[in-house]
Amino acid sequence: MGGIDVVDDRVRVVIAEDSVLLREGLTRLLTDRGHEVVAGVGDGEALVRTVAALAAAGTAPDVVVADVRMPPTHTDEGLRAAIRLRRDHPEVAVLVLSQYVEEQYATELLADAGRGVGYLLKDRVAEVREFVDAVVRVARGGTALDPEVVAQLLGRSRKQDVLAHLTPREREVLGLMAEGRTNSAIARQLVVSDGAVEKHISNIFLKLGLAPSDGDHRRVLAVLAYLNS
Repeated sequence: MGGIDVVDDRVRVVIAEDSVLLREGLTRLLTDRGHEVVAGVGDGEALVRTVAALAAAGTAPDVVVADVRMPPTHTDEGLRAAIRLRRDHPEVAVLVLSQYVEEQYATELLADAGRGVGYLLKDRVAEVREFVDAVVRVARGGTALDPEVVAQLLGRSRKQDVLAHLTPREREVLGLMAEGRTNSAIARQLVVSDGAVEKHISNIFLKLGLAPSDGDHRRVLAVLAYLNS
């Protein structure tokens, strides 16, 4: 996994994972890089109770990292708990991990332009730097979506009218934004200048009717328009 790169932006994390081995592994990955894991739980109900107790004490975590499949049925308990947290504790960001894409609940989880949100496939955890960066980005209010999640959600597109006026390049840029990539990362991927990416994003905001008054939320709102199209 290479050397340890400590991230400057320390975040407080609650981990929900029924596998003790994986839970301890995630804890080690994050604490080795200077973050604080304030609790680790093994099921969805424990996750909801723990976050509620921390919030009541004025020590709510910055982000929850939750497995989708947890006891008792090992189907979608973690994802449903994450959706509940988004409703009850909007100040807490949520990053879910899964071995598959659960489209219905994924769309519900992402249909919120509030605090940060992410959906990564578990294979992504093997890329330590990418995973830790995603946790921090989501904790700071950003998005972190696995490319496979984006692809599957787009594969069942219901309507295209929202994005009808975007050029193919603008759609490509917006797709990379949906994966959580920065402007510089998008520029490297498309082999264009940062300025060209900024121009494309400005055009996207304009065509989607996102005013400058929406501030930093415009990026999240644009991504949600993309995913819900």
